[in-house]
Amino acid sequence: MSKFFSSRLSSLEAYVPGEQPKDMAYIKLNTNESPFPPAPAVQRALTEDTVAKLRLYCDPEASRLKAALADSFATDASRIFVSNGSDDILNFAFLAFGEGGVAFPDISYGFYEVFARLHGISAEKIPLAEDFSITPKDYFAKGKMVCIANPNAPTGMALSLEEVEAIVKSNPDSVVLIDEAYVDFGGESCAALTKKYKNLLCVGTFSKSRSMAGARLGFAVADEALIADLERVKYSTNPYNVNSLTQLLGVLTLENQAYYTENCQRIIEARAYATKALEALGFSVLPSSANFIFAKSDRIGGEALYLALKARGVLVRHFEKPRIADYNRITVGTLADMQALVAAVKDILSQ
Repeated sequence: MSKFFSSRLSSLEAYVPGEQPKDMAYIKLNTNESPFPPAPAVQRALTEDTVAKLRLYCDPEASRLKAALADSFATDASRIFVSNGSDDILNFAFLAFGEGGVAFPDISYGFYEVFARLHGISAEKIPLAEDFSITPKDYFAKGKMVCIANPNAPTGMALSLEEVEAIVKSNPDSVVLIDEAYVDFGGESCAALTKKYKNLLCVGTFSKSRSMAGARLGFAVADEALIADLERVKYSTNPYNVNSLTQLLGVLTLENQAYYTENCQRIIEARAYATKALEALGFSVLPSSANFIFAKSDRIGGEALYLALKARGVLVRHFEKPRIADYNRITVGTLADMQALVAAVKDILSQ
């Protein structure tokens, strides 16, 4: 780092994105992207006219997009926030609501700890249970912001809506942020509960089930007062944080929901196939409600399997934390992708 870098940030450990190697063509099962392209109507929207309009600033209020999201969640546009990916919303939320500290699982999305350190927020990392599940009572009456990914990452395990509500209800004076990046693959959204609880912030993304990871679009549903807080932070940083093309594509995505619902079902079916096939090979696979599975084998270490798969053109995600070092997170692609994964694993185990 340079001599000009802030001393307060000198110990900051940045988030490490999934690798994007360019040395060969890979079956990419490491960053939880959708294996399916956006809906045809979304693709057709990229016309010369829409590109020509990029000379103009985008709508800072994202009015049309917010209206479409509000309609999707049967709520008012004043209860919707949109941003440059859900990571942006997490960043804003930690800054806006984390002054008294934040609690989150010790094994979860790595950005939570990064944002806490970035903003100088004390972080309480609550251990997952022995089976890697989240114990709701561990988050009752924390007296600080609570942040939970549901389904959790990298485990894929989910809390029920009743369990989420119990956590929210027990923390009336603190914001409870539920990160629903993977909810469309088998979880239960808490968005409707935001009408009942003023402290609940439900965060979603277009990156996973809606095939728009490269377009960067996230959203939140919450009480009007929480949304106003997020808007204040947004307008104090970058009012134009969702570009014109992304706003347009987001609206069209919501208008073609049936296409994405069908794709989610295909991913769920491919997940079931991969889980059964890996278990037949002796793997332990956690029960997943996400578009990935978390698996380990007693016959080969996690890092060794990751490297062997990579050498065969299949990318998965390996984490070095001691408790999960034997596991790999495997994104669920098409059925053909998962068949190729299983074939590669069989080949590795046969060596």
